[in-house]
Amino acid sequence: MQTAVEPETVKADAGAPAPKVAIRLENLSKTYPGSEFKAVDGLSLEVRVGEVVTLLGPSGCGKSTTLRMVAGLEEPDEGSIYFGDDAVVLTHTGFSLPPEKRNVGMVFQSYAIWPHMTVEENVAFPLKARKFPSSEIRPRVAAILEMVGMAGMEKRPGPLLSGGQQQRVALARALVTEPRTLLLDEPFSNLDAKLREQMRLEVKLLQKRLNIAVLFVTHDQVEALSLSDRIALIDAGVVQQQGSPHLLYEEPANAFVRDFIGKTLLFKGRVETANPAGPMAIKIDGAPDCVVFGRSYHPDGIKVGNAVFIGVRPEDVEIVAASGGEAPAGMIGGTVSTALFIGERFEYQIAVDDQRLIVIYGDRHDPLAEGAKIWLRLRADGHSAWPSDRSGARASDG
Repeated sequence: MQTAVEPETVKADAGAPAPKVAIRLENLSKTYPGSEFKAVDGLSLEVRVGEVVTLLGPSGCGKSTTLRMVAGLEEPDEGSIYFGDDAVVLTHTGFSLPPEKRNVGMVFQSYAIWPHMTVEENVAFPLKARKFPSSEIRPRVAAILEMVGMAGMEKRPGPLLSGGQQQRVALARALVTEPRTLLLDEPFSNLDAKLREQMRLEVKLLQKRLNIAVLFVTHDQVEALSLSDRIALIDAGVVQQQGSPHLLYEEPANAFVRDFIGKTLLFKGRVETANPAGPMAIKIDGAPDCVVFGRSYHPDGIKVGNAVFIGVRPEDVEIVAASGGEAPAGMIGGTVSTALFIGERFEYQIAVDDQRLIVIYGDRHDPLAEGAKIWLRLRADGHSAWPSDRSGARASDG
């Protein structure tokens, strides 16, 4: 199991008060009956007012279980949940506030739109269930439908709605009671690619307009990177790293984070200089004069002369047509094995000298032929270094 990492500190603007905490999870754990493994294992997390925090990870990692415990649909075995300063779950005393009293809005993956109701009736349902006055229900419903772009469709039956319209109705129904927090459980997964992109933008704009806390669950890293103020990346029930999208992308805490967030190209090399307080110089195998600089989360375990992998993001590699002879300083040679045209770019599989096959993208306006000799210019620094062992080699170059 990977080692969990402390969260990145969130800094407030100078002179501005720190955002209030909307949700605080403390040491949550959950094991389902019949399983010997914890679905959630000692998870701690804060979500602040006006912030989107995403639980990201592969299927079965525990992210939806965590969301359901916040909503009150599952009970944790251990730990506590607070909404602001108010406890909603204290397992050590057996206290658990019922779901209907937690004042959260939730959008499920399936949207759960009732087919026998109109748009207006779907959105009004939680207000009626909470005994809101009739005089207040209609204006609330009208206002929230206007906000989500569904004004004028109040009388449309549920079965006649498109996927995007159903999602907007689900959002309106979740927000109509003015909850303190919005919980989103893979809400875009049933939409096509273009509609997913559109709805991501609309949800982000709506969240900023309402200034509410959002706890968002997804397995899609693009959704997480584009929507989140902070991400908690989970594997096997344990938070591997949490912080801003930029932090997880640029400074992965372990091999799991490195491989799950974005694409990583692994180049073999050997440490020339090692500095526990900063980056180490690594000479790339197969290149006469290519040295790059990378950081390790465990620099004391990597010594001068050690074989290592250097993790390089594809956008930090430039393809240059070879003009004969050895690769220039700072470059490494290779051969184009396959070239695939995929519309806005070419996708190349390249056999790198004394390295493995890698996949990298190239400009569609200047294509390379299969069999062409090329040079790769790696960005000089900003990479991550890993011991040359099985954990370091787990990344997929495809």
